[in-house]
Amino acid sequence: MKNKKKSEIGARALGKNIRVSAIKIRRITDRIRGCSHGEALVLPEFMPYKTCHLISQLILSAAANANNNLGLNKSNLFISEARVENSAYLKRFRPRAQGRGYPIKKPTRKVIIKSNSNVVGKIER
Repeated sequence: MKNKKKSEIGARALGKNIRVSAIKIRRITDRIRGCSHGEALVLPEFMPYKTCHLISQLILSAAANANNNLGLNKSNLFISEARVENSAYLKRFRPRAQGRGYPIKKPTRKVIIKSNSNVVGKIER
């Protein structure tokens, strides 16, 4: 199998330990995947979900990383990948009968937003 390299150049932003269920984050990331930078910023503003603010911060961070680290223009960026993964659990204990403790696992998530440039050419550093 040949190793195919993509000619797309981009940056990523990573949100760790977000205390929201994966389904609630995925309904936002599924909408912004493949959108341009400007459209991906506007879409979460009009959704009635709490996590939209977190996702729009990650989009801004990925665009700033692409601008500062690679010198890419924000108008040429699009969201190439938006992924939600499981992360560590917050472990708590709840008191139960006869002095016992019952473990409570509070799951956290990791969100990865990758933005690539759709302009092919030389990039000067």
